[in-house]
Amino acid sequence: MPRPIQATIHTAALRHNLARVRQSVPDARVWAVVKANAYGHGIERAYEGLRGADGFALLDLAEAERVRALGWRGPILLLEGVFEPRDLELCSRLGLWHAVHCDEQIDMLAAHKTQVGHRVFLKMNSGMNRLGFRPERFRAAWARLDALPQVDEISLMTHFSDADGPRGIAHQMQAFAEATRDLPGERSLANSAAVLRHASDLQVRADWVRPGIAVYGSAPDFPEHSAAEWGLAPTMTLASRLLAVQQLQPGDTVGYGSSFTAAEPMRVGVVACGYADGYPRHCSTGTPVLVDGVRTRLVGRVSMDMLMVDLTPVPHARFGTEVTLWGRAANGTWLSIDEVAQAAGTLGYELMCAVAPRVPVVVAD
Repeated sequence: MPRPIQATIHTAALRHNLARVRQSVPDARVWAVVKANAYGHGIERAYEGLRGADGFALLDLAEAERVRALGWRGPILLLEGVFEPRDLELCSRLGLWHAVHCDEQIDMLAAHKTQVGHRVFLKMNSGMNRLGFRPERFRAAWARLDALPQVDEISLMTHFSDADGPRGIAHQMQAFAEATRDLPGERSLANSAAVLRHASDLQVRADWVRPGIAVYGSAPDFPEHSAAEWGLAPTMTLASRLLAVQQLQPGDTVGYGSSFTAAEPMRVGVVACGYADGYPRHCSTGTPVLVDGVRTRLVGRVSMDMLMVDLTPVPHARFGTEVTLWGRAANGTWLSIDEVAQAAGTLGYELMCAVAPRVPVVVAD
C-alpha cells in the first residue's frame, strides 16, 4: 500500500475562480497565469479547469510548448520575454506573444529573421523596479520597436507592487498613464490583487488582466481578506491520514526538541506528512489542521516525514482517520492554504509550489 498522503487538484474550483475573476472584469480579457508549473498544480492537470481563459501567460518556452501540446491554439504570453536570440525562432514557430522589458531584447528582435511579425508586450517599470523601461525611456523603446519590420503589434504592460496593500496603485497608474498617453496598443496592468481590489477603475481593467494566485484559490491580500471573502474556492487539497495515536500524560513532550509539553492528559495523532512532502518546517504548535473535517492544531515540531496533531477536539479519531493539511476535507470543511502559510511566515504561493515530487497528485472535479 502506498504511503497515505495525496494532493488533489480540483478542476471545478479552477473554473469557479476563473469565473469569479471574469465577474470582476466583465469587459476585459483574462490571461490564466500558469507559470511555475501552474503554481505547483501542474499545467496538464490545471488545463481543463483553465481552458476557458482568453490566453495563457507563463514564464518560459518549455511551459509554452506544454500548453500548445495540450491543444491550445489561442494566445500564449511569455511574461519575461525571451532569454536569447534563438528563443525568437520558437516564438515564431509556436505563435507566442512575448514581453519586451530591456534594450537587449529589442536588439534580438532587430537581428531576428522572420516572415511573420511578432506580437510584443512592452513592459514599463512604473515603480516595481524589477523588469521594464522606466517611464522616461518608455516612449523611446516603443519607437524602436515600432520601427522594426519584425514587430507586428505592440501592447503595453506594467506590474503593480502594492495592489494588495495600503499604498495602492495610484502612483503607478499615474506613471503609466503619463508615459503611454496617445500611444496605440492594448493594455495589460492588473494582477490578482488589482482585479479583486481595484477593478472598479476601468483603466485598471484595461484590455487584459493577469490573475495568478486568485485563480488558484488563495487571497492576494490575506489576512485583510480571506479567499472565502473574495468568493474563491480552494484548488488544491493536501491530505493524509493518522499513522498512530499516542496518549500523553501531563509533562510529556512531543517531537524533536521537546517544544510542546502536555499540560493535561491528551491524545496526539501522528500524521504521514512532513517537510520532505513540502509541508513547511516552520509551522509550529497552533498551526490549524483538520482531522476528520474537525479543526484542531499541530503540536511540536514538523519532522521530515511526520507531524503531530492535537486530537482533543476529535475524540473518535484513530489509526487511518483523514487529515487535511490544507484544502477541502471529505465533509466539505475548508482549511485555507493562506492560514497555514501565515503560520509558517510565508505565502500560499510558496506552499502550492513546494509540494514535493514524492507526493502523489490526482485530479478531481
